[in-house]
Amino acid sequence: MNGTLTVFDNEAALFRGAAEKFAAVVREAVERRGRCTVALSGGSTPRGLYDLLATEDFRSAIAWDKIEWFFGDERSVGPDDPDSNYRLARETLFAKLGIAEQHVHRIQGESEKRETAANDYQRELAKVFGIEPDGPPPAFDLILLGMGSDGHTASLFPFTSALNVRKRWVAANDVPQLNTKRYTLTAVVINAASCVVFMVTGVGKAKVLREVLQGAGRPKRLPSQMIKPTGELCWYVDRAAASQLEQ
Repeated sequence: MNGTLTVFDNEAALFRGAAEKFAAVVREAVERRGRCTVALSGGSTPRGLYDLLATEDFRSAIAWDKIEWFFGDERSVGPDDPDSNYRLARETLFAKLGIAEQHVHRIQGESEKRETAANDYQRELAKVFGIEPDGPPPAFDLILLGMGSDGHTASLFPFTSALNVRKRWVAANDVPQLNTKRYTLTAVVINAASCVVFMVTGVGKAKVLREVLQGAGRPKRLPSQMIKPTGELCWYVDRAAASQLEQ
């Protein structure tokens, strides 16, 4: 397998470990460059991490005003929609910590011009990182990822067009198996990160986790296998999700 695997007894322990890793990455990046760039994962899994980061244990331990926040993916919805990844982060993390809006860079999921919205987000990335939008990808300090029971990560779903992107950093991705449309960072930018942390919980993910980590390489069917960053790769899983892994 790629990266390192840490198995936690339960979800609470996993989120504690992820929060401590988050704090360590931010501290190192701020000490080195004066700021930290983070891309958040979508879906419901990160709620437990957000809730923990907003507690007193971490509120005073992290330089929140030095973080630039991005999103690994987004649904084609507005910022107040219940399905919005941005809304979840805003309500459970940003609002509680008083994060200034200028440090939060959301994908315009409500746009009717999806390719334009993807291009705009790529330009936003380039602006914040101080690089050319058509050049090599930016190197995030930290990208948080989850994994679906079909092996997808971010909105890189099995056999979808975004898996074939080799240069662009952001893609508008049709997901016919869910009859939905998404926006996603592509593998090229995820793999340029200094640190990528997967968080995987629950027995429902056990079979696909075994396939991704210990099975044959089938990245088109299991897009999480595409994630092979030049930096650090951490798999944080709870015991239920790890229950089918070969020891």
